[in-house]
Amino acid sequence: MVLIGIFSSRKIRSEGDYYVAGKRGNLWQITGSLLATILGSSAILGTADLALTQGWAASWLLLSAAAGLFLLVPVSMVVRRQGKYTLPQMIGDFYGTEAKMISSFIISFAWIGIIAAQIIGAAKILTGFTGLDYTMGAWGAGAVFIFYTVIGGQISVLKTDLYQSFIIIIGILVTALYIFFSEPTSTLEMTSLKFPFNEGFHPFDLIVLLLTYSTTFVVGPDIYSRIFCAENEHVARKSVLISAIVLIPFSLCITFLGVFAAYKFPELHQQKGSALIPVMVSTLPEWGVGLLVAALLSAVMSSASTALLTSATIISDPISKGFEQRNSMRNTKIIMLIIGILSILLSLRVQSIIQSLLIALTIFSGAFIVPTAAGLLGFRTNKIRSSTAMITGGTIALTGKIIALNGGNITGNLLIITGFILNAIILFSGYHSKLPDERTKNNLTSNKIFVLLPSGKHKSTRK
Repeated sequence: MVLIGIFSSRKIRSEGDYYVAGKRGNLWQITGSLLATILGSSAILGTADLALTQGWAASWLLLSAAAGLFLLVPVSMVVRRQGKYTLPQMIGDFYGTEAKMISSFIISFAWIGIIAAQIIGAAKILTGFTGLDYTMGAWGAGAVFIFYTVIGGQISVLKTDLYQSFIIIIGILVTALYIFFSEPTSTLEMTSLKFPFNEGFHPFDLIVLLLTYSTTFVVGPDIYSRIFCAENEHVARKSVLISAIVLIPFSLCITFLGVFAAYKFPELHQQKGSALIPVMVSTLPEWGVGLLVAALLSAVMSSASTALLTSATIISDPISKGFEQRNSMRNTKIIMLIIGILSILLSLRVQSIIQSLLIALTIFSGAFIVPTAAGLLGFRTNKIRSSTAMITGGTIALTGKIIALNGGNITGNLLIITGFILNAIILFSGYHSKLPDERTKNNLTSNKIFVLLPSGKHKSTRK
């Protein structure tokens, strides 16, 4: 991965190469990058850990991601057409400079938690499989993906993601098939926690998951950053569709490994480390352990590198006053180093992958899902109303998630839903307008007639 970063750095000729890979990403690259970004420590280690308490219902984590991607398929072409480098740029086009500034800082702050979740996963993998100290694992894994992301930019991320996606899928699939055929116990006998709902996962939990997690795949800076790199709209749409389809069987494979881990080691608990690691070490042959380590490390580093570059790019735009400025790339690299180090420090304080991930995503979804979706549909409102809606929705949703994580599950989830509702009420309660379609705009700007005046001069007027 380090060598790929060094090689990619030699291909950077402009800001467009560094931020969006020159918008030349083909179907393989965009699909691989989408899958590698989604299949991070939250998707793999997090799903396996959830299976300890939720059984087969833990598969909803990745199934809800697939649902979000299916909704994104028709939207992706609009995103590719309108997008430049970042999601906040689109929000700025919809609601003004103030909304762009607010979204830039909130997303960058929240995404530190996303990156930290990946570092937590990497440190747990290295600790569990090799016995390396957790702190050393966090700093070591962090140093690798920070290095190749800083020097190679988006070209490096797309290349490493493509290789990492193959390693992830092959590693998990081979592991699941090996255990399925080598263990005599029926999968139905491994747990009483069935799909779709059980005592560990209720319908209300699914509603909150769809609101705070699934929606981030319809409107998400990491996902949009992949779409911005596509060479055209059709590549963007096909890549999203293929990724959504692949996630469905993959979710079942990961959940199966988690259910098997819970069956094999009933004393395992999410807070004590990844459920997969001790089970796989005791079950797989040496070659299988090596392949799984490669798959898991690829998963966490690919997601971390995308999140790191996305967050640094987002915050660099307002600080540099545009990506066209000469110092923009240098500023982005410095910001990337700062965010990377802060994420490593956070991973040393909070060692729960799911908590770190869901807190960050709840801030984002509560603040930006409604305004971004409305903007893509053509609705506009004034800067005060849009800014107030984003701040209110994000703050209330975050408060609800903190309450839910501290035992107040029902109250917290109700607050999260309230955050979304208030966001929509504030956004749509005042003046808003729907933009005319492209043909209408063309007619308004280009349809002219010329009138021959008595003096012989031509006068241009509009129909």
